[in-house]
Amino acid sequence: MEMLLEYLAKGFLIMLAISMPCVLVAAGIGLVVGILQAVTQVQEQTIAAAPKILGVFLVIIIGGVGFIKLLTGLFQEGMVLAFNTVPKSENFVLESDYHKYTKPFSSEMKDRFKNVDNIDQIMKNPGKLPYLDEAQRAKYYPASKDAMPKPDLVETKKILGR
Repeated sequence: MEMLLEYLAKGFLIMLAISMPCVLVAAGIGLVVGILQAVTQVQEQTIAAAPKILGVFLVIIIGGVGFIKLLTGLFQEGMVLAFNTVPKSENFVLESDYHKYTKPFSSEMKDRFKNVDNIDQIMKNPGKLPYLDEAQRAKYYPASKDAMPKPDLVETKKILGR
């Protein structure tokens, strides 16, 4: 587990190492442009945008190869961790027969289909819906196959506001 946390921390540090130069250049350019605007008393908000975009673009161009090398190294380390280190470590590997001892979602699936003994019955009869009780069955009405289905009595009352 410590190995995975170290890898996560390294990912955050690389993220900071890549984004920090861009943020610092944008902040520095913003500060310089802000001082020039205060001196000249030109208070236009869009003046600072173009130099910031140009400065960040230049930082990405200049440091792009280094950024890619950092990300490539992180990716390669992640692949080594995922495919070589973790499978060989006994702490991370599940036994081949682990599914015999676990029942995922067993607490959520209690009384899901009371009237169906076996899930195979549902799979063999896809058109028949398994209802929990007769009240649910009474609520289900299949949709009309007509091009323009007419509303039933309940829908008509709702539409007319009665």
